[in-house]
Amino acid sequence: MKVFVEVDHVDQEFVLPSGGTYVALRNIELKIQQGEFVSLIGHSGCGKSTLLNIIAGLNRPARGGVLLEGRQVTKPGPDRMVVFQNYSLLPWLTVRENIALAVDEVMSNVPKGERRGIVEQHIDLVGLRHAANKRPGEISGGMKQRVAIARALSIRPKLLLLDEPFGALDALTRSGLQDQLMKICEQNHMTCVMVTHDVDEALLLSDRIVMLTNGPESHIGQILDVPFPRPRHRLEVVNHPNYYSLRNEIVYFLNQQKRAKQRKAQQAVAIARNGLEKVNLEIGFIPLTDCAPLVVAKEKGFFEKYGLDEVILSREPSWKAISEGVATRRLDAAQMTAGMPLAMTLGMNGQAPQPIVTGLVLARNGNSITLSKRFYDQGVRTLADFKAAIARTPDKVHTLGMVHPASMHNLMLRYWLSSADIDPDLDVSLTVIPPPQMVANLKAGNIDGYCVGEPWNSRAVKENLGFVIATDLDIWNGHVEKVLGVREDWANQHPETHLALIKALLEACEYCDDRRNREEIVALLAQPQYIGVAPEYIRPGFVDEYDRGNDTEPEMLLRYNQFYVDRTNCPYRVEGLWMMTQLARWGITPFPKNWIEILDRVQRVDLFGAAARDLDLFDTERDRSSIHFFDGTVFNPDDPIRYLNSLKFKRNVRIEEVVVDATPAAV
Repeated sequence: MKVFVEVDHVDQEFVLPSGGTYVALRNIELKIQQGEFVSLIGHSGCGKSTLLNIIAGLNRPARGGVLLEGRQVTKPGPDRMVVFQNYSLLPWLTVRENIALAVDEVMSNVPKGERRGIVEQHIDLVGLRHAANKRPGEISGGMKQRVAIARALSIRPKLLLLDEPFGALDALTRSGLQDQLMKICEQNHMTCVMVTHDVDEALLLSDRIVMLTNGPESHIGQILDVPFPRPRHRLEVVNHPNYYSLRNEIVYFLNQQKRAKQRKAQQAVAIARNGLEKVNLEIGFIPLTDCAPLVVAKEKGFFEKYGLDEVILSREPSWKAISEGVATRRLDAAQMTAGMPLAMTLGMNGQAPQPIVTGLVLARNGNSITLSKRFYDQGVRTLADFKAAIARTPDKVHTLGMVHPASMHNLMLRYWLSSADIDPDLDVSLTVIPPPQMVANLKAGNIDGYCVGEPWNSRAVKENLGFVIATDLDIWNGHVEKVLGVREDWANQHPETHLALIKALLEACEYCDDRRNREEIVALLAQPQYIGVAPEYIRPGFVDEYDRGNDTEPEMLLRYNQFYVDRTNCPYRVEGLWMMTQLARWGITPFPKNWIEILDRVQRVDLFGAAARDLDLFDTERDRSSIHFFDGTVFNPDDPIRYLNSLKFKRNVRIEEVVVDATPAAV
């Protein structure tokens, strides 16, 4: 269906008296179909009316724009009509004259008799025949609002915009006008956007409800589809079996935002008088090719450039050591697997929640699934072949290695196996092995394959121990892989240091994706204090063509290790939401009913945006769109629970509210 109204990546900013800037809206992206009724809901100050005024053309956005039937909205026009809460009637004109004023202005080319007929038609439409000759001071509030609606409809706008039109009315009058508005919109196939604080009103009138998060930098937190059939009748809607579950979902969202606002108000932010709060940092990493941004920031002076005088890069033996090091405050920050901040915040495997935040994605892609070379000798070339090989040996348990339960290695390996109806817990056995130990375990026959980052796949290929059956480009090209993780309390105590760290690493990421620098980076990574392997193991996929160790020719994979290009570095919330469904799918963490609260707390798009703006880089989150996977499934971020429930293989799924204290406990 053709899009009727498109809100295209809108930002709105206001200049403060102090000279600063207040960002009211950030990256609002919304498509509305003709005849659709959309409600905007959220707490006061979240930017609902600001967004409505931008759609109306009353305000210009700082960035982005609005299209109506493919044409950009740059100013008010008769194709859009706004009904305000305060009626906006001229007190010296009668009901008839207030409506006629709009009709005569917009339809001046229409014969006078026809214009008069339009006015009378709309007086009857809202049931005001008995008050047609009365002035606003002589009629009730509900009647005034009916005049405003009649005036708006009389000029036959393409889009009706309503800013809390019934907020000041008594319950009986409000319900009557809601019924009239519903009837009018359905009869005229009217497209409407309405701002409201009333949850029941939104459910009664809307086809979709757009829920906005708190400001500043308010964004769309969730979009709720309202499945009630039309025409609607109040009692039928209230008695619909989904009514109260939908209502509870909206109320729950609003309560999440209320708690988030209270938590921010209570956080004490420590800003040093001069410079940074802390300049000596210890940052953990694992010896992998995608630790490159940390190594480059250290070796090329980016840390020092931003005032971080002494940064120690601590080579850690495992991802478990990374998580424990951050939790116990031994490490100030760390390279983390993408799901680790979420898993630690939610309380992985029954542990106490440890609030972790990420303001930067360090790398995307870079993993492969490697199987023992004996499978290749048996004719295994595809996932279907691997499934058949498992079926041929029912008495043998095939063991595959992955690096951490909350890693994308685990989540994507499980997804890949499940796509072929291989149960990753019953048909095979998955075990946690630190990345540098993968090749040795494969050689010893302890495992039959693994999913890991480089250079540990290429080393197995070069030593003729294994072959790459799939890269993550085959499964989900562009997925988030490694992130910068810090404790939430550390971020609150060291905000300027944290910002400097993000900026230094963001510049390093850009340096890493300039392919002219890759030869130099290979030499840096090969040093004993970093990866400590021969450069020939690091080069495939990073500089040279990628060899899968099979009968296909090596190929150049320009995005195999992705550090900066294609908007790599923003910690997108949709990706985080998908990871939470997979963590819950396999019983690693519960799926939080308050997922928006958790995402806003962990995936710190605001911190990334602040760093990017300081560097004059693109600071906006990607479109809040569905994720399409290689097997044809689609993840809808507006209905993650339905997606989670639709998955065939899953373990002990728990859906519950997760309460996370502001200060993490040490482990």
